Amino acid sequence: MPKVLGIVAEYNPLHNGHLYQLAEAKRQSQADCVIVVMSGNFMQRGEPAWLDKWQRTELALSAGIDLVVELPAKFAVQPAHLFAKGAVQILATLGCDVVAFGAEHPDLDFDQLVANQPIQKSAHFKQFNETYPTLFHDYLLATTGINLEASNDILAFAYAAANQQLKRPMALLPIQRRGSDHRDSEVSANHSVASGSAIRKLLVNRDFDQIAAVVPETTLSTLKAAPAVTWTTYWPFLRYQLLSASLAQLETVYQMTEGIEYRLQRAAQQATDFANFLQLAKTKRYTYSRLQRLATNVLWQVHTDELPGILDYVRILGFNGAGQQLLNRLKKTAPLPLITKVTPEWVAGPYWLDYRVGRLRQMVTGVDQDLTRHPIVKP
Repeated sequence: MPKVLGIVAEYNPLHNGHLYQLAEAKRQSQADCVIVVMSGNFMQRGEPAWLDKWQRTELALSAGIDLVVELPAKFAVQPAHLFAKGAVQILATLGCDVVAFGAEHPDLDFDQLVANQPIQKSAHFKQFNETYPTLFHDYLLATTGINLEASNDILAFAYAAANQQLKRPMALLPIQRRGSDHRDSEVSANHSVASGSAIRKLLVNRDFDQIAAVVPETTLSTLKAAPAVTWTTYWPFLRYQLLSASLAQLETVYQMTEGIEYRLQRAAQQATDFANFLQLAKTKRYTYSRLQRLATNVLWQVHTDELPGILDYVRILGFNGAGQQLLNRLKKTAPLPLITKVTPEWVAGPYWLDYRVGRLRQMVTGVDQDLTRHPIVKP
């Protein structure tokens, strides 16, 4: 049987750091086939994808990925532990032997961290003077002496914890992050690797000269031709929903807690744009990522009784020859349906949220995301 490597990615957009991670993961794992589970049209921190899921699938296949599948929206825009849980379950469902991920400190003792992770409902987390991520980090640091503050290390821990819950855990392959920090907002001179955040900042100003140094040519040409899709694009829709809904209706939105709906509605009334809205809504307890995820839930009109859900399908976005061979085997063994075509029945059933998210994207770009789309096939 071929050795299968799994990677969790957003590719927003695919850049040189991703190519390095992919090459290293292939080299170290000696895998025969690579599967990427990729977020759809919204990212984990509640940001719209600059390129849609089909454009990013095309870039991933061009970079040497064999099979690209979609991380369902119900997992894609979630705190790290739920994001990782959905992604790891998909990779396990598809028979991956190894899961690779970037980390600032790949030599961390993930087993020790997982063994000492706190219980989320413990008294430690009933403090209201710090954010949940800060409390979580402080607890692990005090318990294990391990600093888990870096962004990719936090996700790496989440992957390790989710993997340990599987009946047959995969081998973990943390890859040393190369170049700038994940949160760096600037592109360093004479560097070929930059963070996604820095690249997206350049994209706002369409500074393609600097972008060209840190992304592959296929990404650059796709970005030049693509319209900008950011929270600025969706802000009028979000503002309308926040101002037209009653406070009782907003209270039922998924992850709406602690009466934050009052603050969000007041901020929407006063804000001049989305960035200003976040500034007005920000509190010490609510990070910008948490506010963006909450804004996404309002935009999607998703409620507490609808999420989180279970993994009940795998959506295929694209594959090459090796990926097709793997799919042919998986059709006989995979415990969940492998979707290659979205039908009205799927829209009315398990795919309802992903379809809703795709329709939002279609409203602003005019490009259908689901009903007329089939997996991208690369020779």
